[in-house]
Amino acid sequence: MKKISLVAILLSIAFTSCQSGKELFNGENLDGWKIHGTEKWYVEDGLLISESGPDEAYGYLATDENYKNFELNLEFKQEADGNSGVFIRSEIDGTKITGWQVEVAPPNLHTGGIYESYGRGWLIKPDPEKEDALKYGEWNKLKIKVEGNKVTSWLNGVEMVDFSDEKIGAANGKIALQIHDGGGIKVYWRNIKVQEL
Repeated sequence: MKKISLVAILLSIAFTSCQSGKELFNGENLDGWKIHGTEKWYVEDGLLISESGPDEAYGYLATDENYKNFELNLEFKQEADGNSGVFIRSEIDGTKITGWQVEVAPPNLHTGGIYESYGRGWLIKPDPEKEDALKYGEWNKLKIKVEGNKVTSWLNGVEMVDFSDEKIGAANGKIALQIHDGGGIKVYWRNIKVQEL
């Protein structure tokens, strides 16, 4: 009986650790991240804020470390245009990024879909009836699981896409947040956690 209880406790601790993951954003500064481009990335009231700058160009905030197989959980809230994204297994040279974006966009513009920059373009979009999962102007929960060839995204608990691709499977690289070009964009981020698989 004691052995069973000990096993249950250890499993519970392991599950809790798996659920919590590693904090990528500490709520105080941009330690562990690198800014690419001239757009604005700053911390205010414990939130990470991305905002268009005077150049109204593409901008990225990328992790210092590479992540290949992982589960990423974060929350975002869009203001103004709100066109952004979360890149996986990506490499950045200046503001040219190679990799795959899990879309964060205004209503009916395929949040949770997967787009390949400087490559094949849209690889998969969510089914139209899933577009309503986005709560525009409110906090949203995004989960992205990347393992081998497979990428799955969930928005507020709704599975948006489940996609397999050998090119994605062969890659490794940064997790990066994006500001789209065009200006007028502001997105808030918080509770950014990664669990390596």
